[in-house]
Amino acid sequence: MFKKKENIVIIVALIIMVLAIIGVSYAAFNYSGLGSKVNTITTGAIKMTYTEDDNIISMSGALPTTDATGKVRLNPGEYFDFTVSSEITGNVNINYEISAKDVTTSDRKIDGSNIKLYLTRLTDDGEEELMTPETYNEESSANDYTGRPAGEMSLYTSSMNSSESNTYRLRMYVTEEYNPQGDGGGLQFAVQVNVYGKDGDKMPLLNAPANEVLLSNIPEDNQYDDGVDTFITGEDPNNYIWYSGKLWRAVSINNEEKTTKLVTQWNISAITYSSGNTSFEGSYMEDWLNDTSVDGFLGNLRSPEDFIVMDTKWNATLDARSLGSVTRPSDDGTVVTDAVGLLNYYEYVTSYRGTTYSNGYLNNGLYWWTLTPYNTYNEGCVSDTGRASSNAPTFDSGVRPSINLKSSIKIVDGDGTIDNPYRLNGDNDTNLSGTLLSSRYSGEYIKFGNDENNLYRIVSHENGSGTKITSAKPLKSSGTFITSAFGSNTSFSSSNTIGAFLNGDYLTNYVDSSYSSMIEDNTTWYLGTVVYNVSYKLAKYTDATGTTLTTSTTTAKVGLLRLGELMSGQFDRYSVKGVSYWTLTPDDEYMRVVVNNGHVADDLPSNACGVRPSVNLKSNVVITGGDGTKERPFTLALQ
Repeated sequence: MFKKKENIVIIVALIIMVLAIIGVSYAAFNYSGLGSKVNTITTGAIKMTYTEDDNIISMSGALPTTDATGKVRLNPGEYFDFTVSSEITGNVNINYEISAKDVTTSDRKIDGSNIKLYLTRLTDDGEEELMTPETYNEESSANDYTGRPAGEMSLYTSSMNSSESNTYRLRMYVTEEYNPQGDGGGLQFAVQVNVYGKDGDKMPLLNAPANEVLLSNIPEDNQYDDGVDTFITGEDPNNYIWYSGKLWRAVSINNEEKTTKLVTQWNISAITYSSGNTSFEGSYMEDWLNDTSVDGFLGNLRSPEDFIVMDTKWNATLDARSLGSVTRPSDDGTVVTDAVGLLNYYEYVTSYRGTTYSNGYLNNGLYWWTLTPYNTYNEGCVSDTGRASSNAPTFDSGVRPSINLKSSIKIVDGDGTIDNPYRLNGDNDTNLSGTLLSSRYSGEYIKFGNDENNLYRIVSHENGSGTKITSAKPLKSSGTFITSAFGSNTSFSSSNTIGAFLNGDYLTNYVDSSYSSMIEDNTTWYLGTVVYNVSYKLAKYTDATGTTLTTSTTTAKVGLLRLGELMSGQFDRYSVKGVSYWTLTPDDEYMRVVVNNGHVADDLPSNACGVRPSVNLKSNVVITGGDGTKERPFTLALQ
């Protein structure tokens, strides 16, 4: 019990314990309170004391277990249930947290990276998953909201402002990947399980559905409910989400379905919208977004069926009104069903409600397509200043894909800021050391190369067994972007101007042998011609069906991205980027160049533009550290 001013709060941890089975034993589970007074509770035949010691759970000699088995074990000794209850007097908010701490004392210890913990809440309908099975990992900082110190693994956090009681079920098991051969047997692991509670301001919500976390943590001044969706609005709300190797912004929550609409923060690529028709359905844009092959956006998302609504309704109704007059399009308008779409004018305009278009959080300083036709000849887009505009659909401009997260998808980490975006349950991997890079996802960051040019991103797994990567930004020298002519003509090879640089000086001075040894020596680079008003697929295939590869190819160790390829877009504001860069793709006598404002333009191959190298890494490249985010890129080694 602890007392603060006039408010008295009691949080009680009760335990229903089961008998041990061979290889697993559980000691007393006690509540770790904030004060020093020892409190005693008797429930039936169990007398529980909650102080700050003796709450130990241990296992010895346990064998490896799959997640599928570990998550459902219900035999005596394979799980335990405990209840966190509160009796609150007065107007007070209580933040509480369940955590675990490694307290193994035996020299015969199994490493925590081989131990998984799994927590659920018991409901009338069964068990509600609160965290996916996660290997033991300790938080580096304390939680001031709950009183949980650093150095413990956070299992679950929540808040309450009235008396309530919740029953939880915890399981602990050895990971499937652990090989017990040669360890001598009898290895042990023990954790101290604590429940911390503290009154004060409501802490940011985590370990809850994305729609709940966003609406709880974002100020009401940055929310607008139009009766159908609740939009996130303003200049820079904390609505960043990291999913499948890309940084997204949460745009709105559907009031009925509780789905969450996301759009990428940056332009993932740049392509022609269509051959001339402003309809989204049947367009090159719809094709690119929903292409499930290695070339398409949807085909490179992580487990899309698990995360996103695959039959989202996208409203692509024509709207030629001025910005101040744009209203919600009718559900009886032009609606297309797809997994991936774009934002429409109304959604973009609503995002900067309460501020100006130039200051709104969806203005990324680049040109990008919207879903809304302006008329039968022009498609709606957003300019690099943030103003809604329009362009002929035969024009090449930036692509910011949009998806809807399922209502069940939970946010389990992060605070929604750009440097610490929210992380989703099932996409928050840890301890990836030894994992093949070829199993990872388009957009994830890699430490590769030297000095200021050492940040790369996964593009795809185009060659099947390996991993195609590209530099996150065009190459620099002493802080300044370097530029190069493409060559004397539009044909790329290892001996033309830019090809000779990439396969010579670049490999020596920008990468060095420790990295170049990871690169496949011979990659096929596709050099198909793409003029205006034709499909992006012609850069790789003979026609828009994408079934027969073009015969316009070359072989080299280092190349460039082609037009319409993943990660070929711009990932900085026009005012910051400051350089356009070459693609591999010709347009007759010109080369297609990704412009620093997000468009694609033609340029003579004799002119100078920026350089973003691309390579295929070998199939036996493994991850040695990092989590694939920009702040913690993967580090690599050859297996």
